Amino acid sequence: MGKTEFQPSLCLVLALSACTSPKPPKPTVAEAPPVSKGSMEEIFGKAVHDPFRWLEDVKDPEVQSWMDAQNQLARKHLAELPGREALQARLKALTYVDSVSVPVLRGDRRFFVRQPKDAEKGLLYVKVGKAEPSVLIDMNTLSEDGSTSLGVWVPSKDGKKLAYALKPNNMDEATLYVMDVDTRAISEIDVIPGAKYAEPQWTADGNGFFYTWLPEEGSVPTAERPGYSEVRFHRLGATAADDTVIHPKLGDPTRFIWPEISSDGRYLFINIWRGWSENDLFVRRFADGEKPEDATFSLERGWKVLAQAKKARFEVRTYKDTLFISSNEGAPRLQIFAVDGKDPAPAKWKLIIKEDKDAVIEHFGVAGGKLLVAYMRNAASELGLFAPDGKRIRPVKLPAVGSLTGLSGESTNDTFYYGFSAFLHPGEIYESSIKSGKSTVFAKIEVPVKPEDFETEQVFYHSKDGTRVSMFIVKKKGLEKNGALPTLLYGYGGFNISLTPKFLGRLIPWLEDDGVYAVPNLRGGGEYGEAWHQAGMMHNKQNVFDDFIAAAEYLIKEKYTRPDKLAIAGRSNGGLLVGAAMTQRPDLFRAVICGVPLLDMVRYHLFGSGKTWIPEYGDPDKAEDFEVLFAYSPYHRVTDGADYPSLLMASADSDDRVDPMHARKFVARLQAAAKDQRPRLLRIEKNSGHGGADLRRSAVEQGVDELTFLWDQVGVKP
Repeated sequence: MGKTEFQPSLCLVLALSACTSPKPPKPTVAEAPPVSKGSMEEIFGKAVHDPFRWLEDVKDPEVQSWMDAQNQLARKHLAELPGREALQARLKALTYVDSVSVPVLRGDRRFFVRQPKDAEKGLLYVKVGKAEPSVLIDMNTLSEDGSTSLGVWVPSKDGKKLAYALKPNNMDEATLYVMDVDTRAISEIDVIPGAKYAEPQWTADGNGFFYTWLPEEGSVPTAERPGYSEVRFHRLGATAADDTVIHPKLGDPTRFIWPEISSDGRYLFINIWRGWSENDLFVRRFADGEKPEDATFSLERGWKVLAQAKKARFEVRTYKDTLFISSNEGAPRLQIFAVDGKDPAPAKWKLIIKEDKDAVIEHFGVAGGKLLVAYMRNAASELGLFAPDGKRIRPVKLPAVGSLTGLSGESTNDTFYYGFSAFLHPGEIYESSIKSGKSTVFAKIEVPVKPEDFETEQVFYHSKDGTRVSMFIVKKKGLEKNGALPTLLYGYGGFNISLTPKFLGRLIPWLEDDGVYAVPNLRGGGEYGEAWHQAGMMHNKQNVFDDFIAAAEYLIKEKYTRPDKLAIAGRSNGGLLVGAAMTQRPDLFRAVICGVPLLDMVRYHLFGSGKTWIPEYGDPDKAEDFEVLFAYSPYHRVTDGADYPSLLMASADSDDRVDPMHARKFVARLQAAAKDQRPRLLRIEKNSGHGGADLRRSAVEQGVDELTFLWDQVGVKP
């Protein structure tokens, strides 16, 4: 981008003429089909127009042809934008760096992922004692084309076995495998398909693990599939077909179920979650000599209720026979109880860490017999050490205002690890001691950037209903506000997920060329506790969009930018956010990057993992929920002839979480409705799931496409 003062490009002066922003031609198959193909129906008394429903069927050759034409059109348009070569070189330098994950401790063994600066993917290592680390899995060799990804990986309690998942095209779908860590031998028997939701929980002796099992894709209706999840126990050396069912299917696709086990293997827990706001929690204590297969769920077989039908969240950690349980029941910012595992009756729970009125308990764990509690204060992380009785021992000092990116330790091990990052602070990992409190740098990401050249400010503004909302603003140090700075506003606002300061290398070129980056902490997130989350979910979802729109208005009012210099971006639920913002306030934004989004809120529950989100959004099959969903559904709010912002839709061909039909239908509707010549592009990433492709070259390519698109649209010559 140019300097603080610059001339708009010729194409911007020519009022978006075809010289830079040709209107995408509509392939014949993109035209809206006649009503006879089901483009209109009446739902709860409202006429619902759905002219591009035919684009839902990805197996239809006509749809495939349309997708290919749209992707080719997008790639051609993006390839012709200026500044790509220099940007690609800069993004490569920022992306191809040596990085390390937070280690997982298992006795004297440390497991971690390291990604060398010249590798496309990472390598999973094990370090035994003081020996040099050795490679367990090289993710670069899992498939010839790089399309197979490593999913969850969990070492056994002694670190001698490793259960890990492989995922095609970086999808959620996965298959579990078991490796002998010392010999690297991979079992041909212990292969478990249906591991989409599995995170193995090893027994103390390492002879097996509990996990969540799901019927394979295609065996049951996709939308109902989550309701078929079971908790099973797998004993090493047995086939998956012989695994013991510990808890049967719930029969409810809006709920999740998964097991957890204590570090000593004595306690087994069952979590049953409904959405991201509430869960039931059950516990079973194994008696001496009992087998894991004996833990079939029944309140008559040793299982006890810790929490049920409470409409609150409960999470548990253990140390010997003490259960530490965090809960937001009556405490939206959470509190922690100590519970006797032998007699866990709720009436006997002891409150040891009270709710902090200014900070939210984000996460907690047990290391060296003490509690590590991660707080979030004004959307930034803090870490404290507490005694088992809840007495605060000391804070664990973090390098700056930023985010914890990982916390790892064992209940009986003095050593623990934590990761840290901030907008202008590349990731670091620290090794620390519970006893001494001393922390040393275990690993540090070296990135070719000078953080001191930039600055981060946290501001507060008021939303439409007067609610006070916080926002981080990142820019070059000393950059003066002139009302015309290129500005990128990024948001999420949902599922109790918090947007805290984290280093994003691909944003550095935007900042280096005098761009502003802004991240508001919208309602629906978890930055200020469960009350903040609930204020942006279900029938309150419009609050999220109002918060985001108010953030844009603040940036304009405070002379950072103006509408023709303002772009917005979001992914997944954040894609819904920017889709709603651009259809509700098209006058406020120049360009939109929308990634793997939900956009048809009338039919979202019929595809992918949609029904699992009903507790967050509402059920379109219920009149009271439908009315709310239909009112903001971006696909249905598109109006013929309206002047909408330019759009780069980032879709993934193998997204099995949010069905890409949302992206296809929205782009088609927008192209058909637009009266201007702005681009509305559909970019489809091949061999990619909801989280994107995990190859570095793919990340660089997408970064180049997105940044050059933004530069072109806000009228700045890179």
